[in-house]
Amino acid sequence: MSTAPHLVHGMGIEPAEADWPPLTLSELDSLLAAFPAADGALGVRWRSPRPLSAAALVRTTNGPDVFVKRHHVSVRTRESLAEEHGFLRHLAAKGAPVVQVLVDAHGESVGVSEDGAWTYEVHSVGAGDDVYRDAISWSPFLSLAHARSAGRILATLHESARGYAAPNRSVAPLTGGFTIFGDQVDAMSAAEEFVAVRPALEVFLERKADWRGQLERWHMPFYERLRPRLGDLEPLWTHNDLHASNLLWRGDAAATVIDFNLADRAFAVHDLALAIERNAIEWVELDQKGERALHAEAARALIAGYEEVRRLTDAERAALPDLLPLCHADFALSELDYFAGVTKNDENSELAYRYLIDHTVWFAGESGASFLRDVFTPRA
Repeated sequence: MSTAPHLVHGMGIEPAEADWPPLTLSELDSLLAAFPAADGALGVRWRSPRPLSAAALVRTTNGPDVFVKRHHVSVRTRESLAEEHGFLRHLAAKGAPVVQVLVDAHGESVGVSEDGAWTYEVHSVGAGDDVYRDAISWSPFLSLAHARSAGRILATLHESARGYAAPNRSVAPLTGGFTIFGDQVDAMSAAEEFVAVRPALEVFLERKADWRGQLERWHMPFYERLRPRLGDLEPLWTHNDLHASNLLWRGDAAATVIDFNLADRAFAVHDLALAIERNAIEWVELDQKGERALHAEAARALIAGYEEVRRLTDAERAALPDLLPLCHADFALSELDYFAGVTKNDENSELAYRYLIDHTVWFAGESGASFLRDVFTPRA
């Protein structure tokens, strides 16, 4: 009897076959036997449809469920996961609403398969309901109350992140910092350096003879307006993927922040820009829905909720409109590196490249400019 393939979220609205094999019960039992909080696995309650790793909610021998995520070592090494876990531990110690990173009997938070091909992380199950567990990328909030609460919890996260002084992440696919257009001196040189240390990305972009010209034409005007303000923005470790599906909920309130795989050192206002980009524009359905895919009111609610907890500085408030067309750049190139170098998927590589360019092109056009005015023009 054939087994139906495990389907995950694709790059569009249709599900796709998973790149990574699903976690097996025997694999989970062997892993979790080394974690005292779990002491083995009894069953899989739910498999995540997220496409970039294999993850599952697992029933354990000791009772409490845990969340397990498996990465290929080409995506996350032991050292790379330890960078994320260090930040999560800092947040937890500050009382932030995040999940706990569990450790094995030797105090290690990263498991490694015997053949060295896979790395694993094990987390507690956060407080709240996974309301958006099936939502695809760029799905909107279900309500303005959710948008406002998401802003509050993001600001709470940023307050807790203060004092965490780790340097920027080491080079790896699928990270979400702001190193290119966060450069105060020369963004184009920063882009060249970003590409040069990622061989698969460099090879792909060699086929795009005008990629530098595209950045010069579309991205640099926003950067030139942003650059004078960069020196007034305080560096901070940030989440970099605050979509509604990375929150657990209690009614209208966001209760827990999950999934820190894109976390890196950037700026608080960059994280806020990403939260708007992730939740207030339905990019996947923008062509079909037009104005109905734009949720400026949700973006305003997100910002208002944020400022209930942490007021934006004058520099942050001024920078935010020019950050929105640029905030996705590091992740788009990092995702392109993943598709070109890890899964070797030409179609998805092309979509990631279009993501890098087309989102900024949209902001430079009338529809994007109108959206920015709608979000940032003060209300009477």
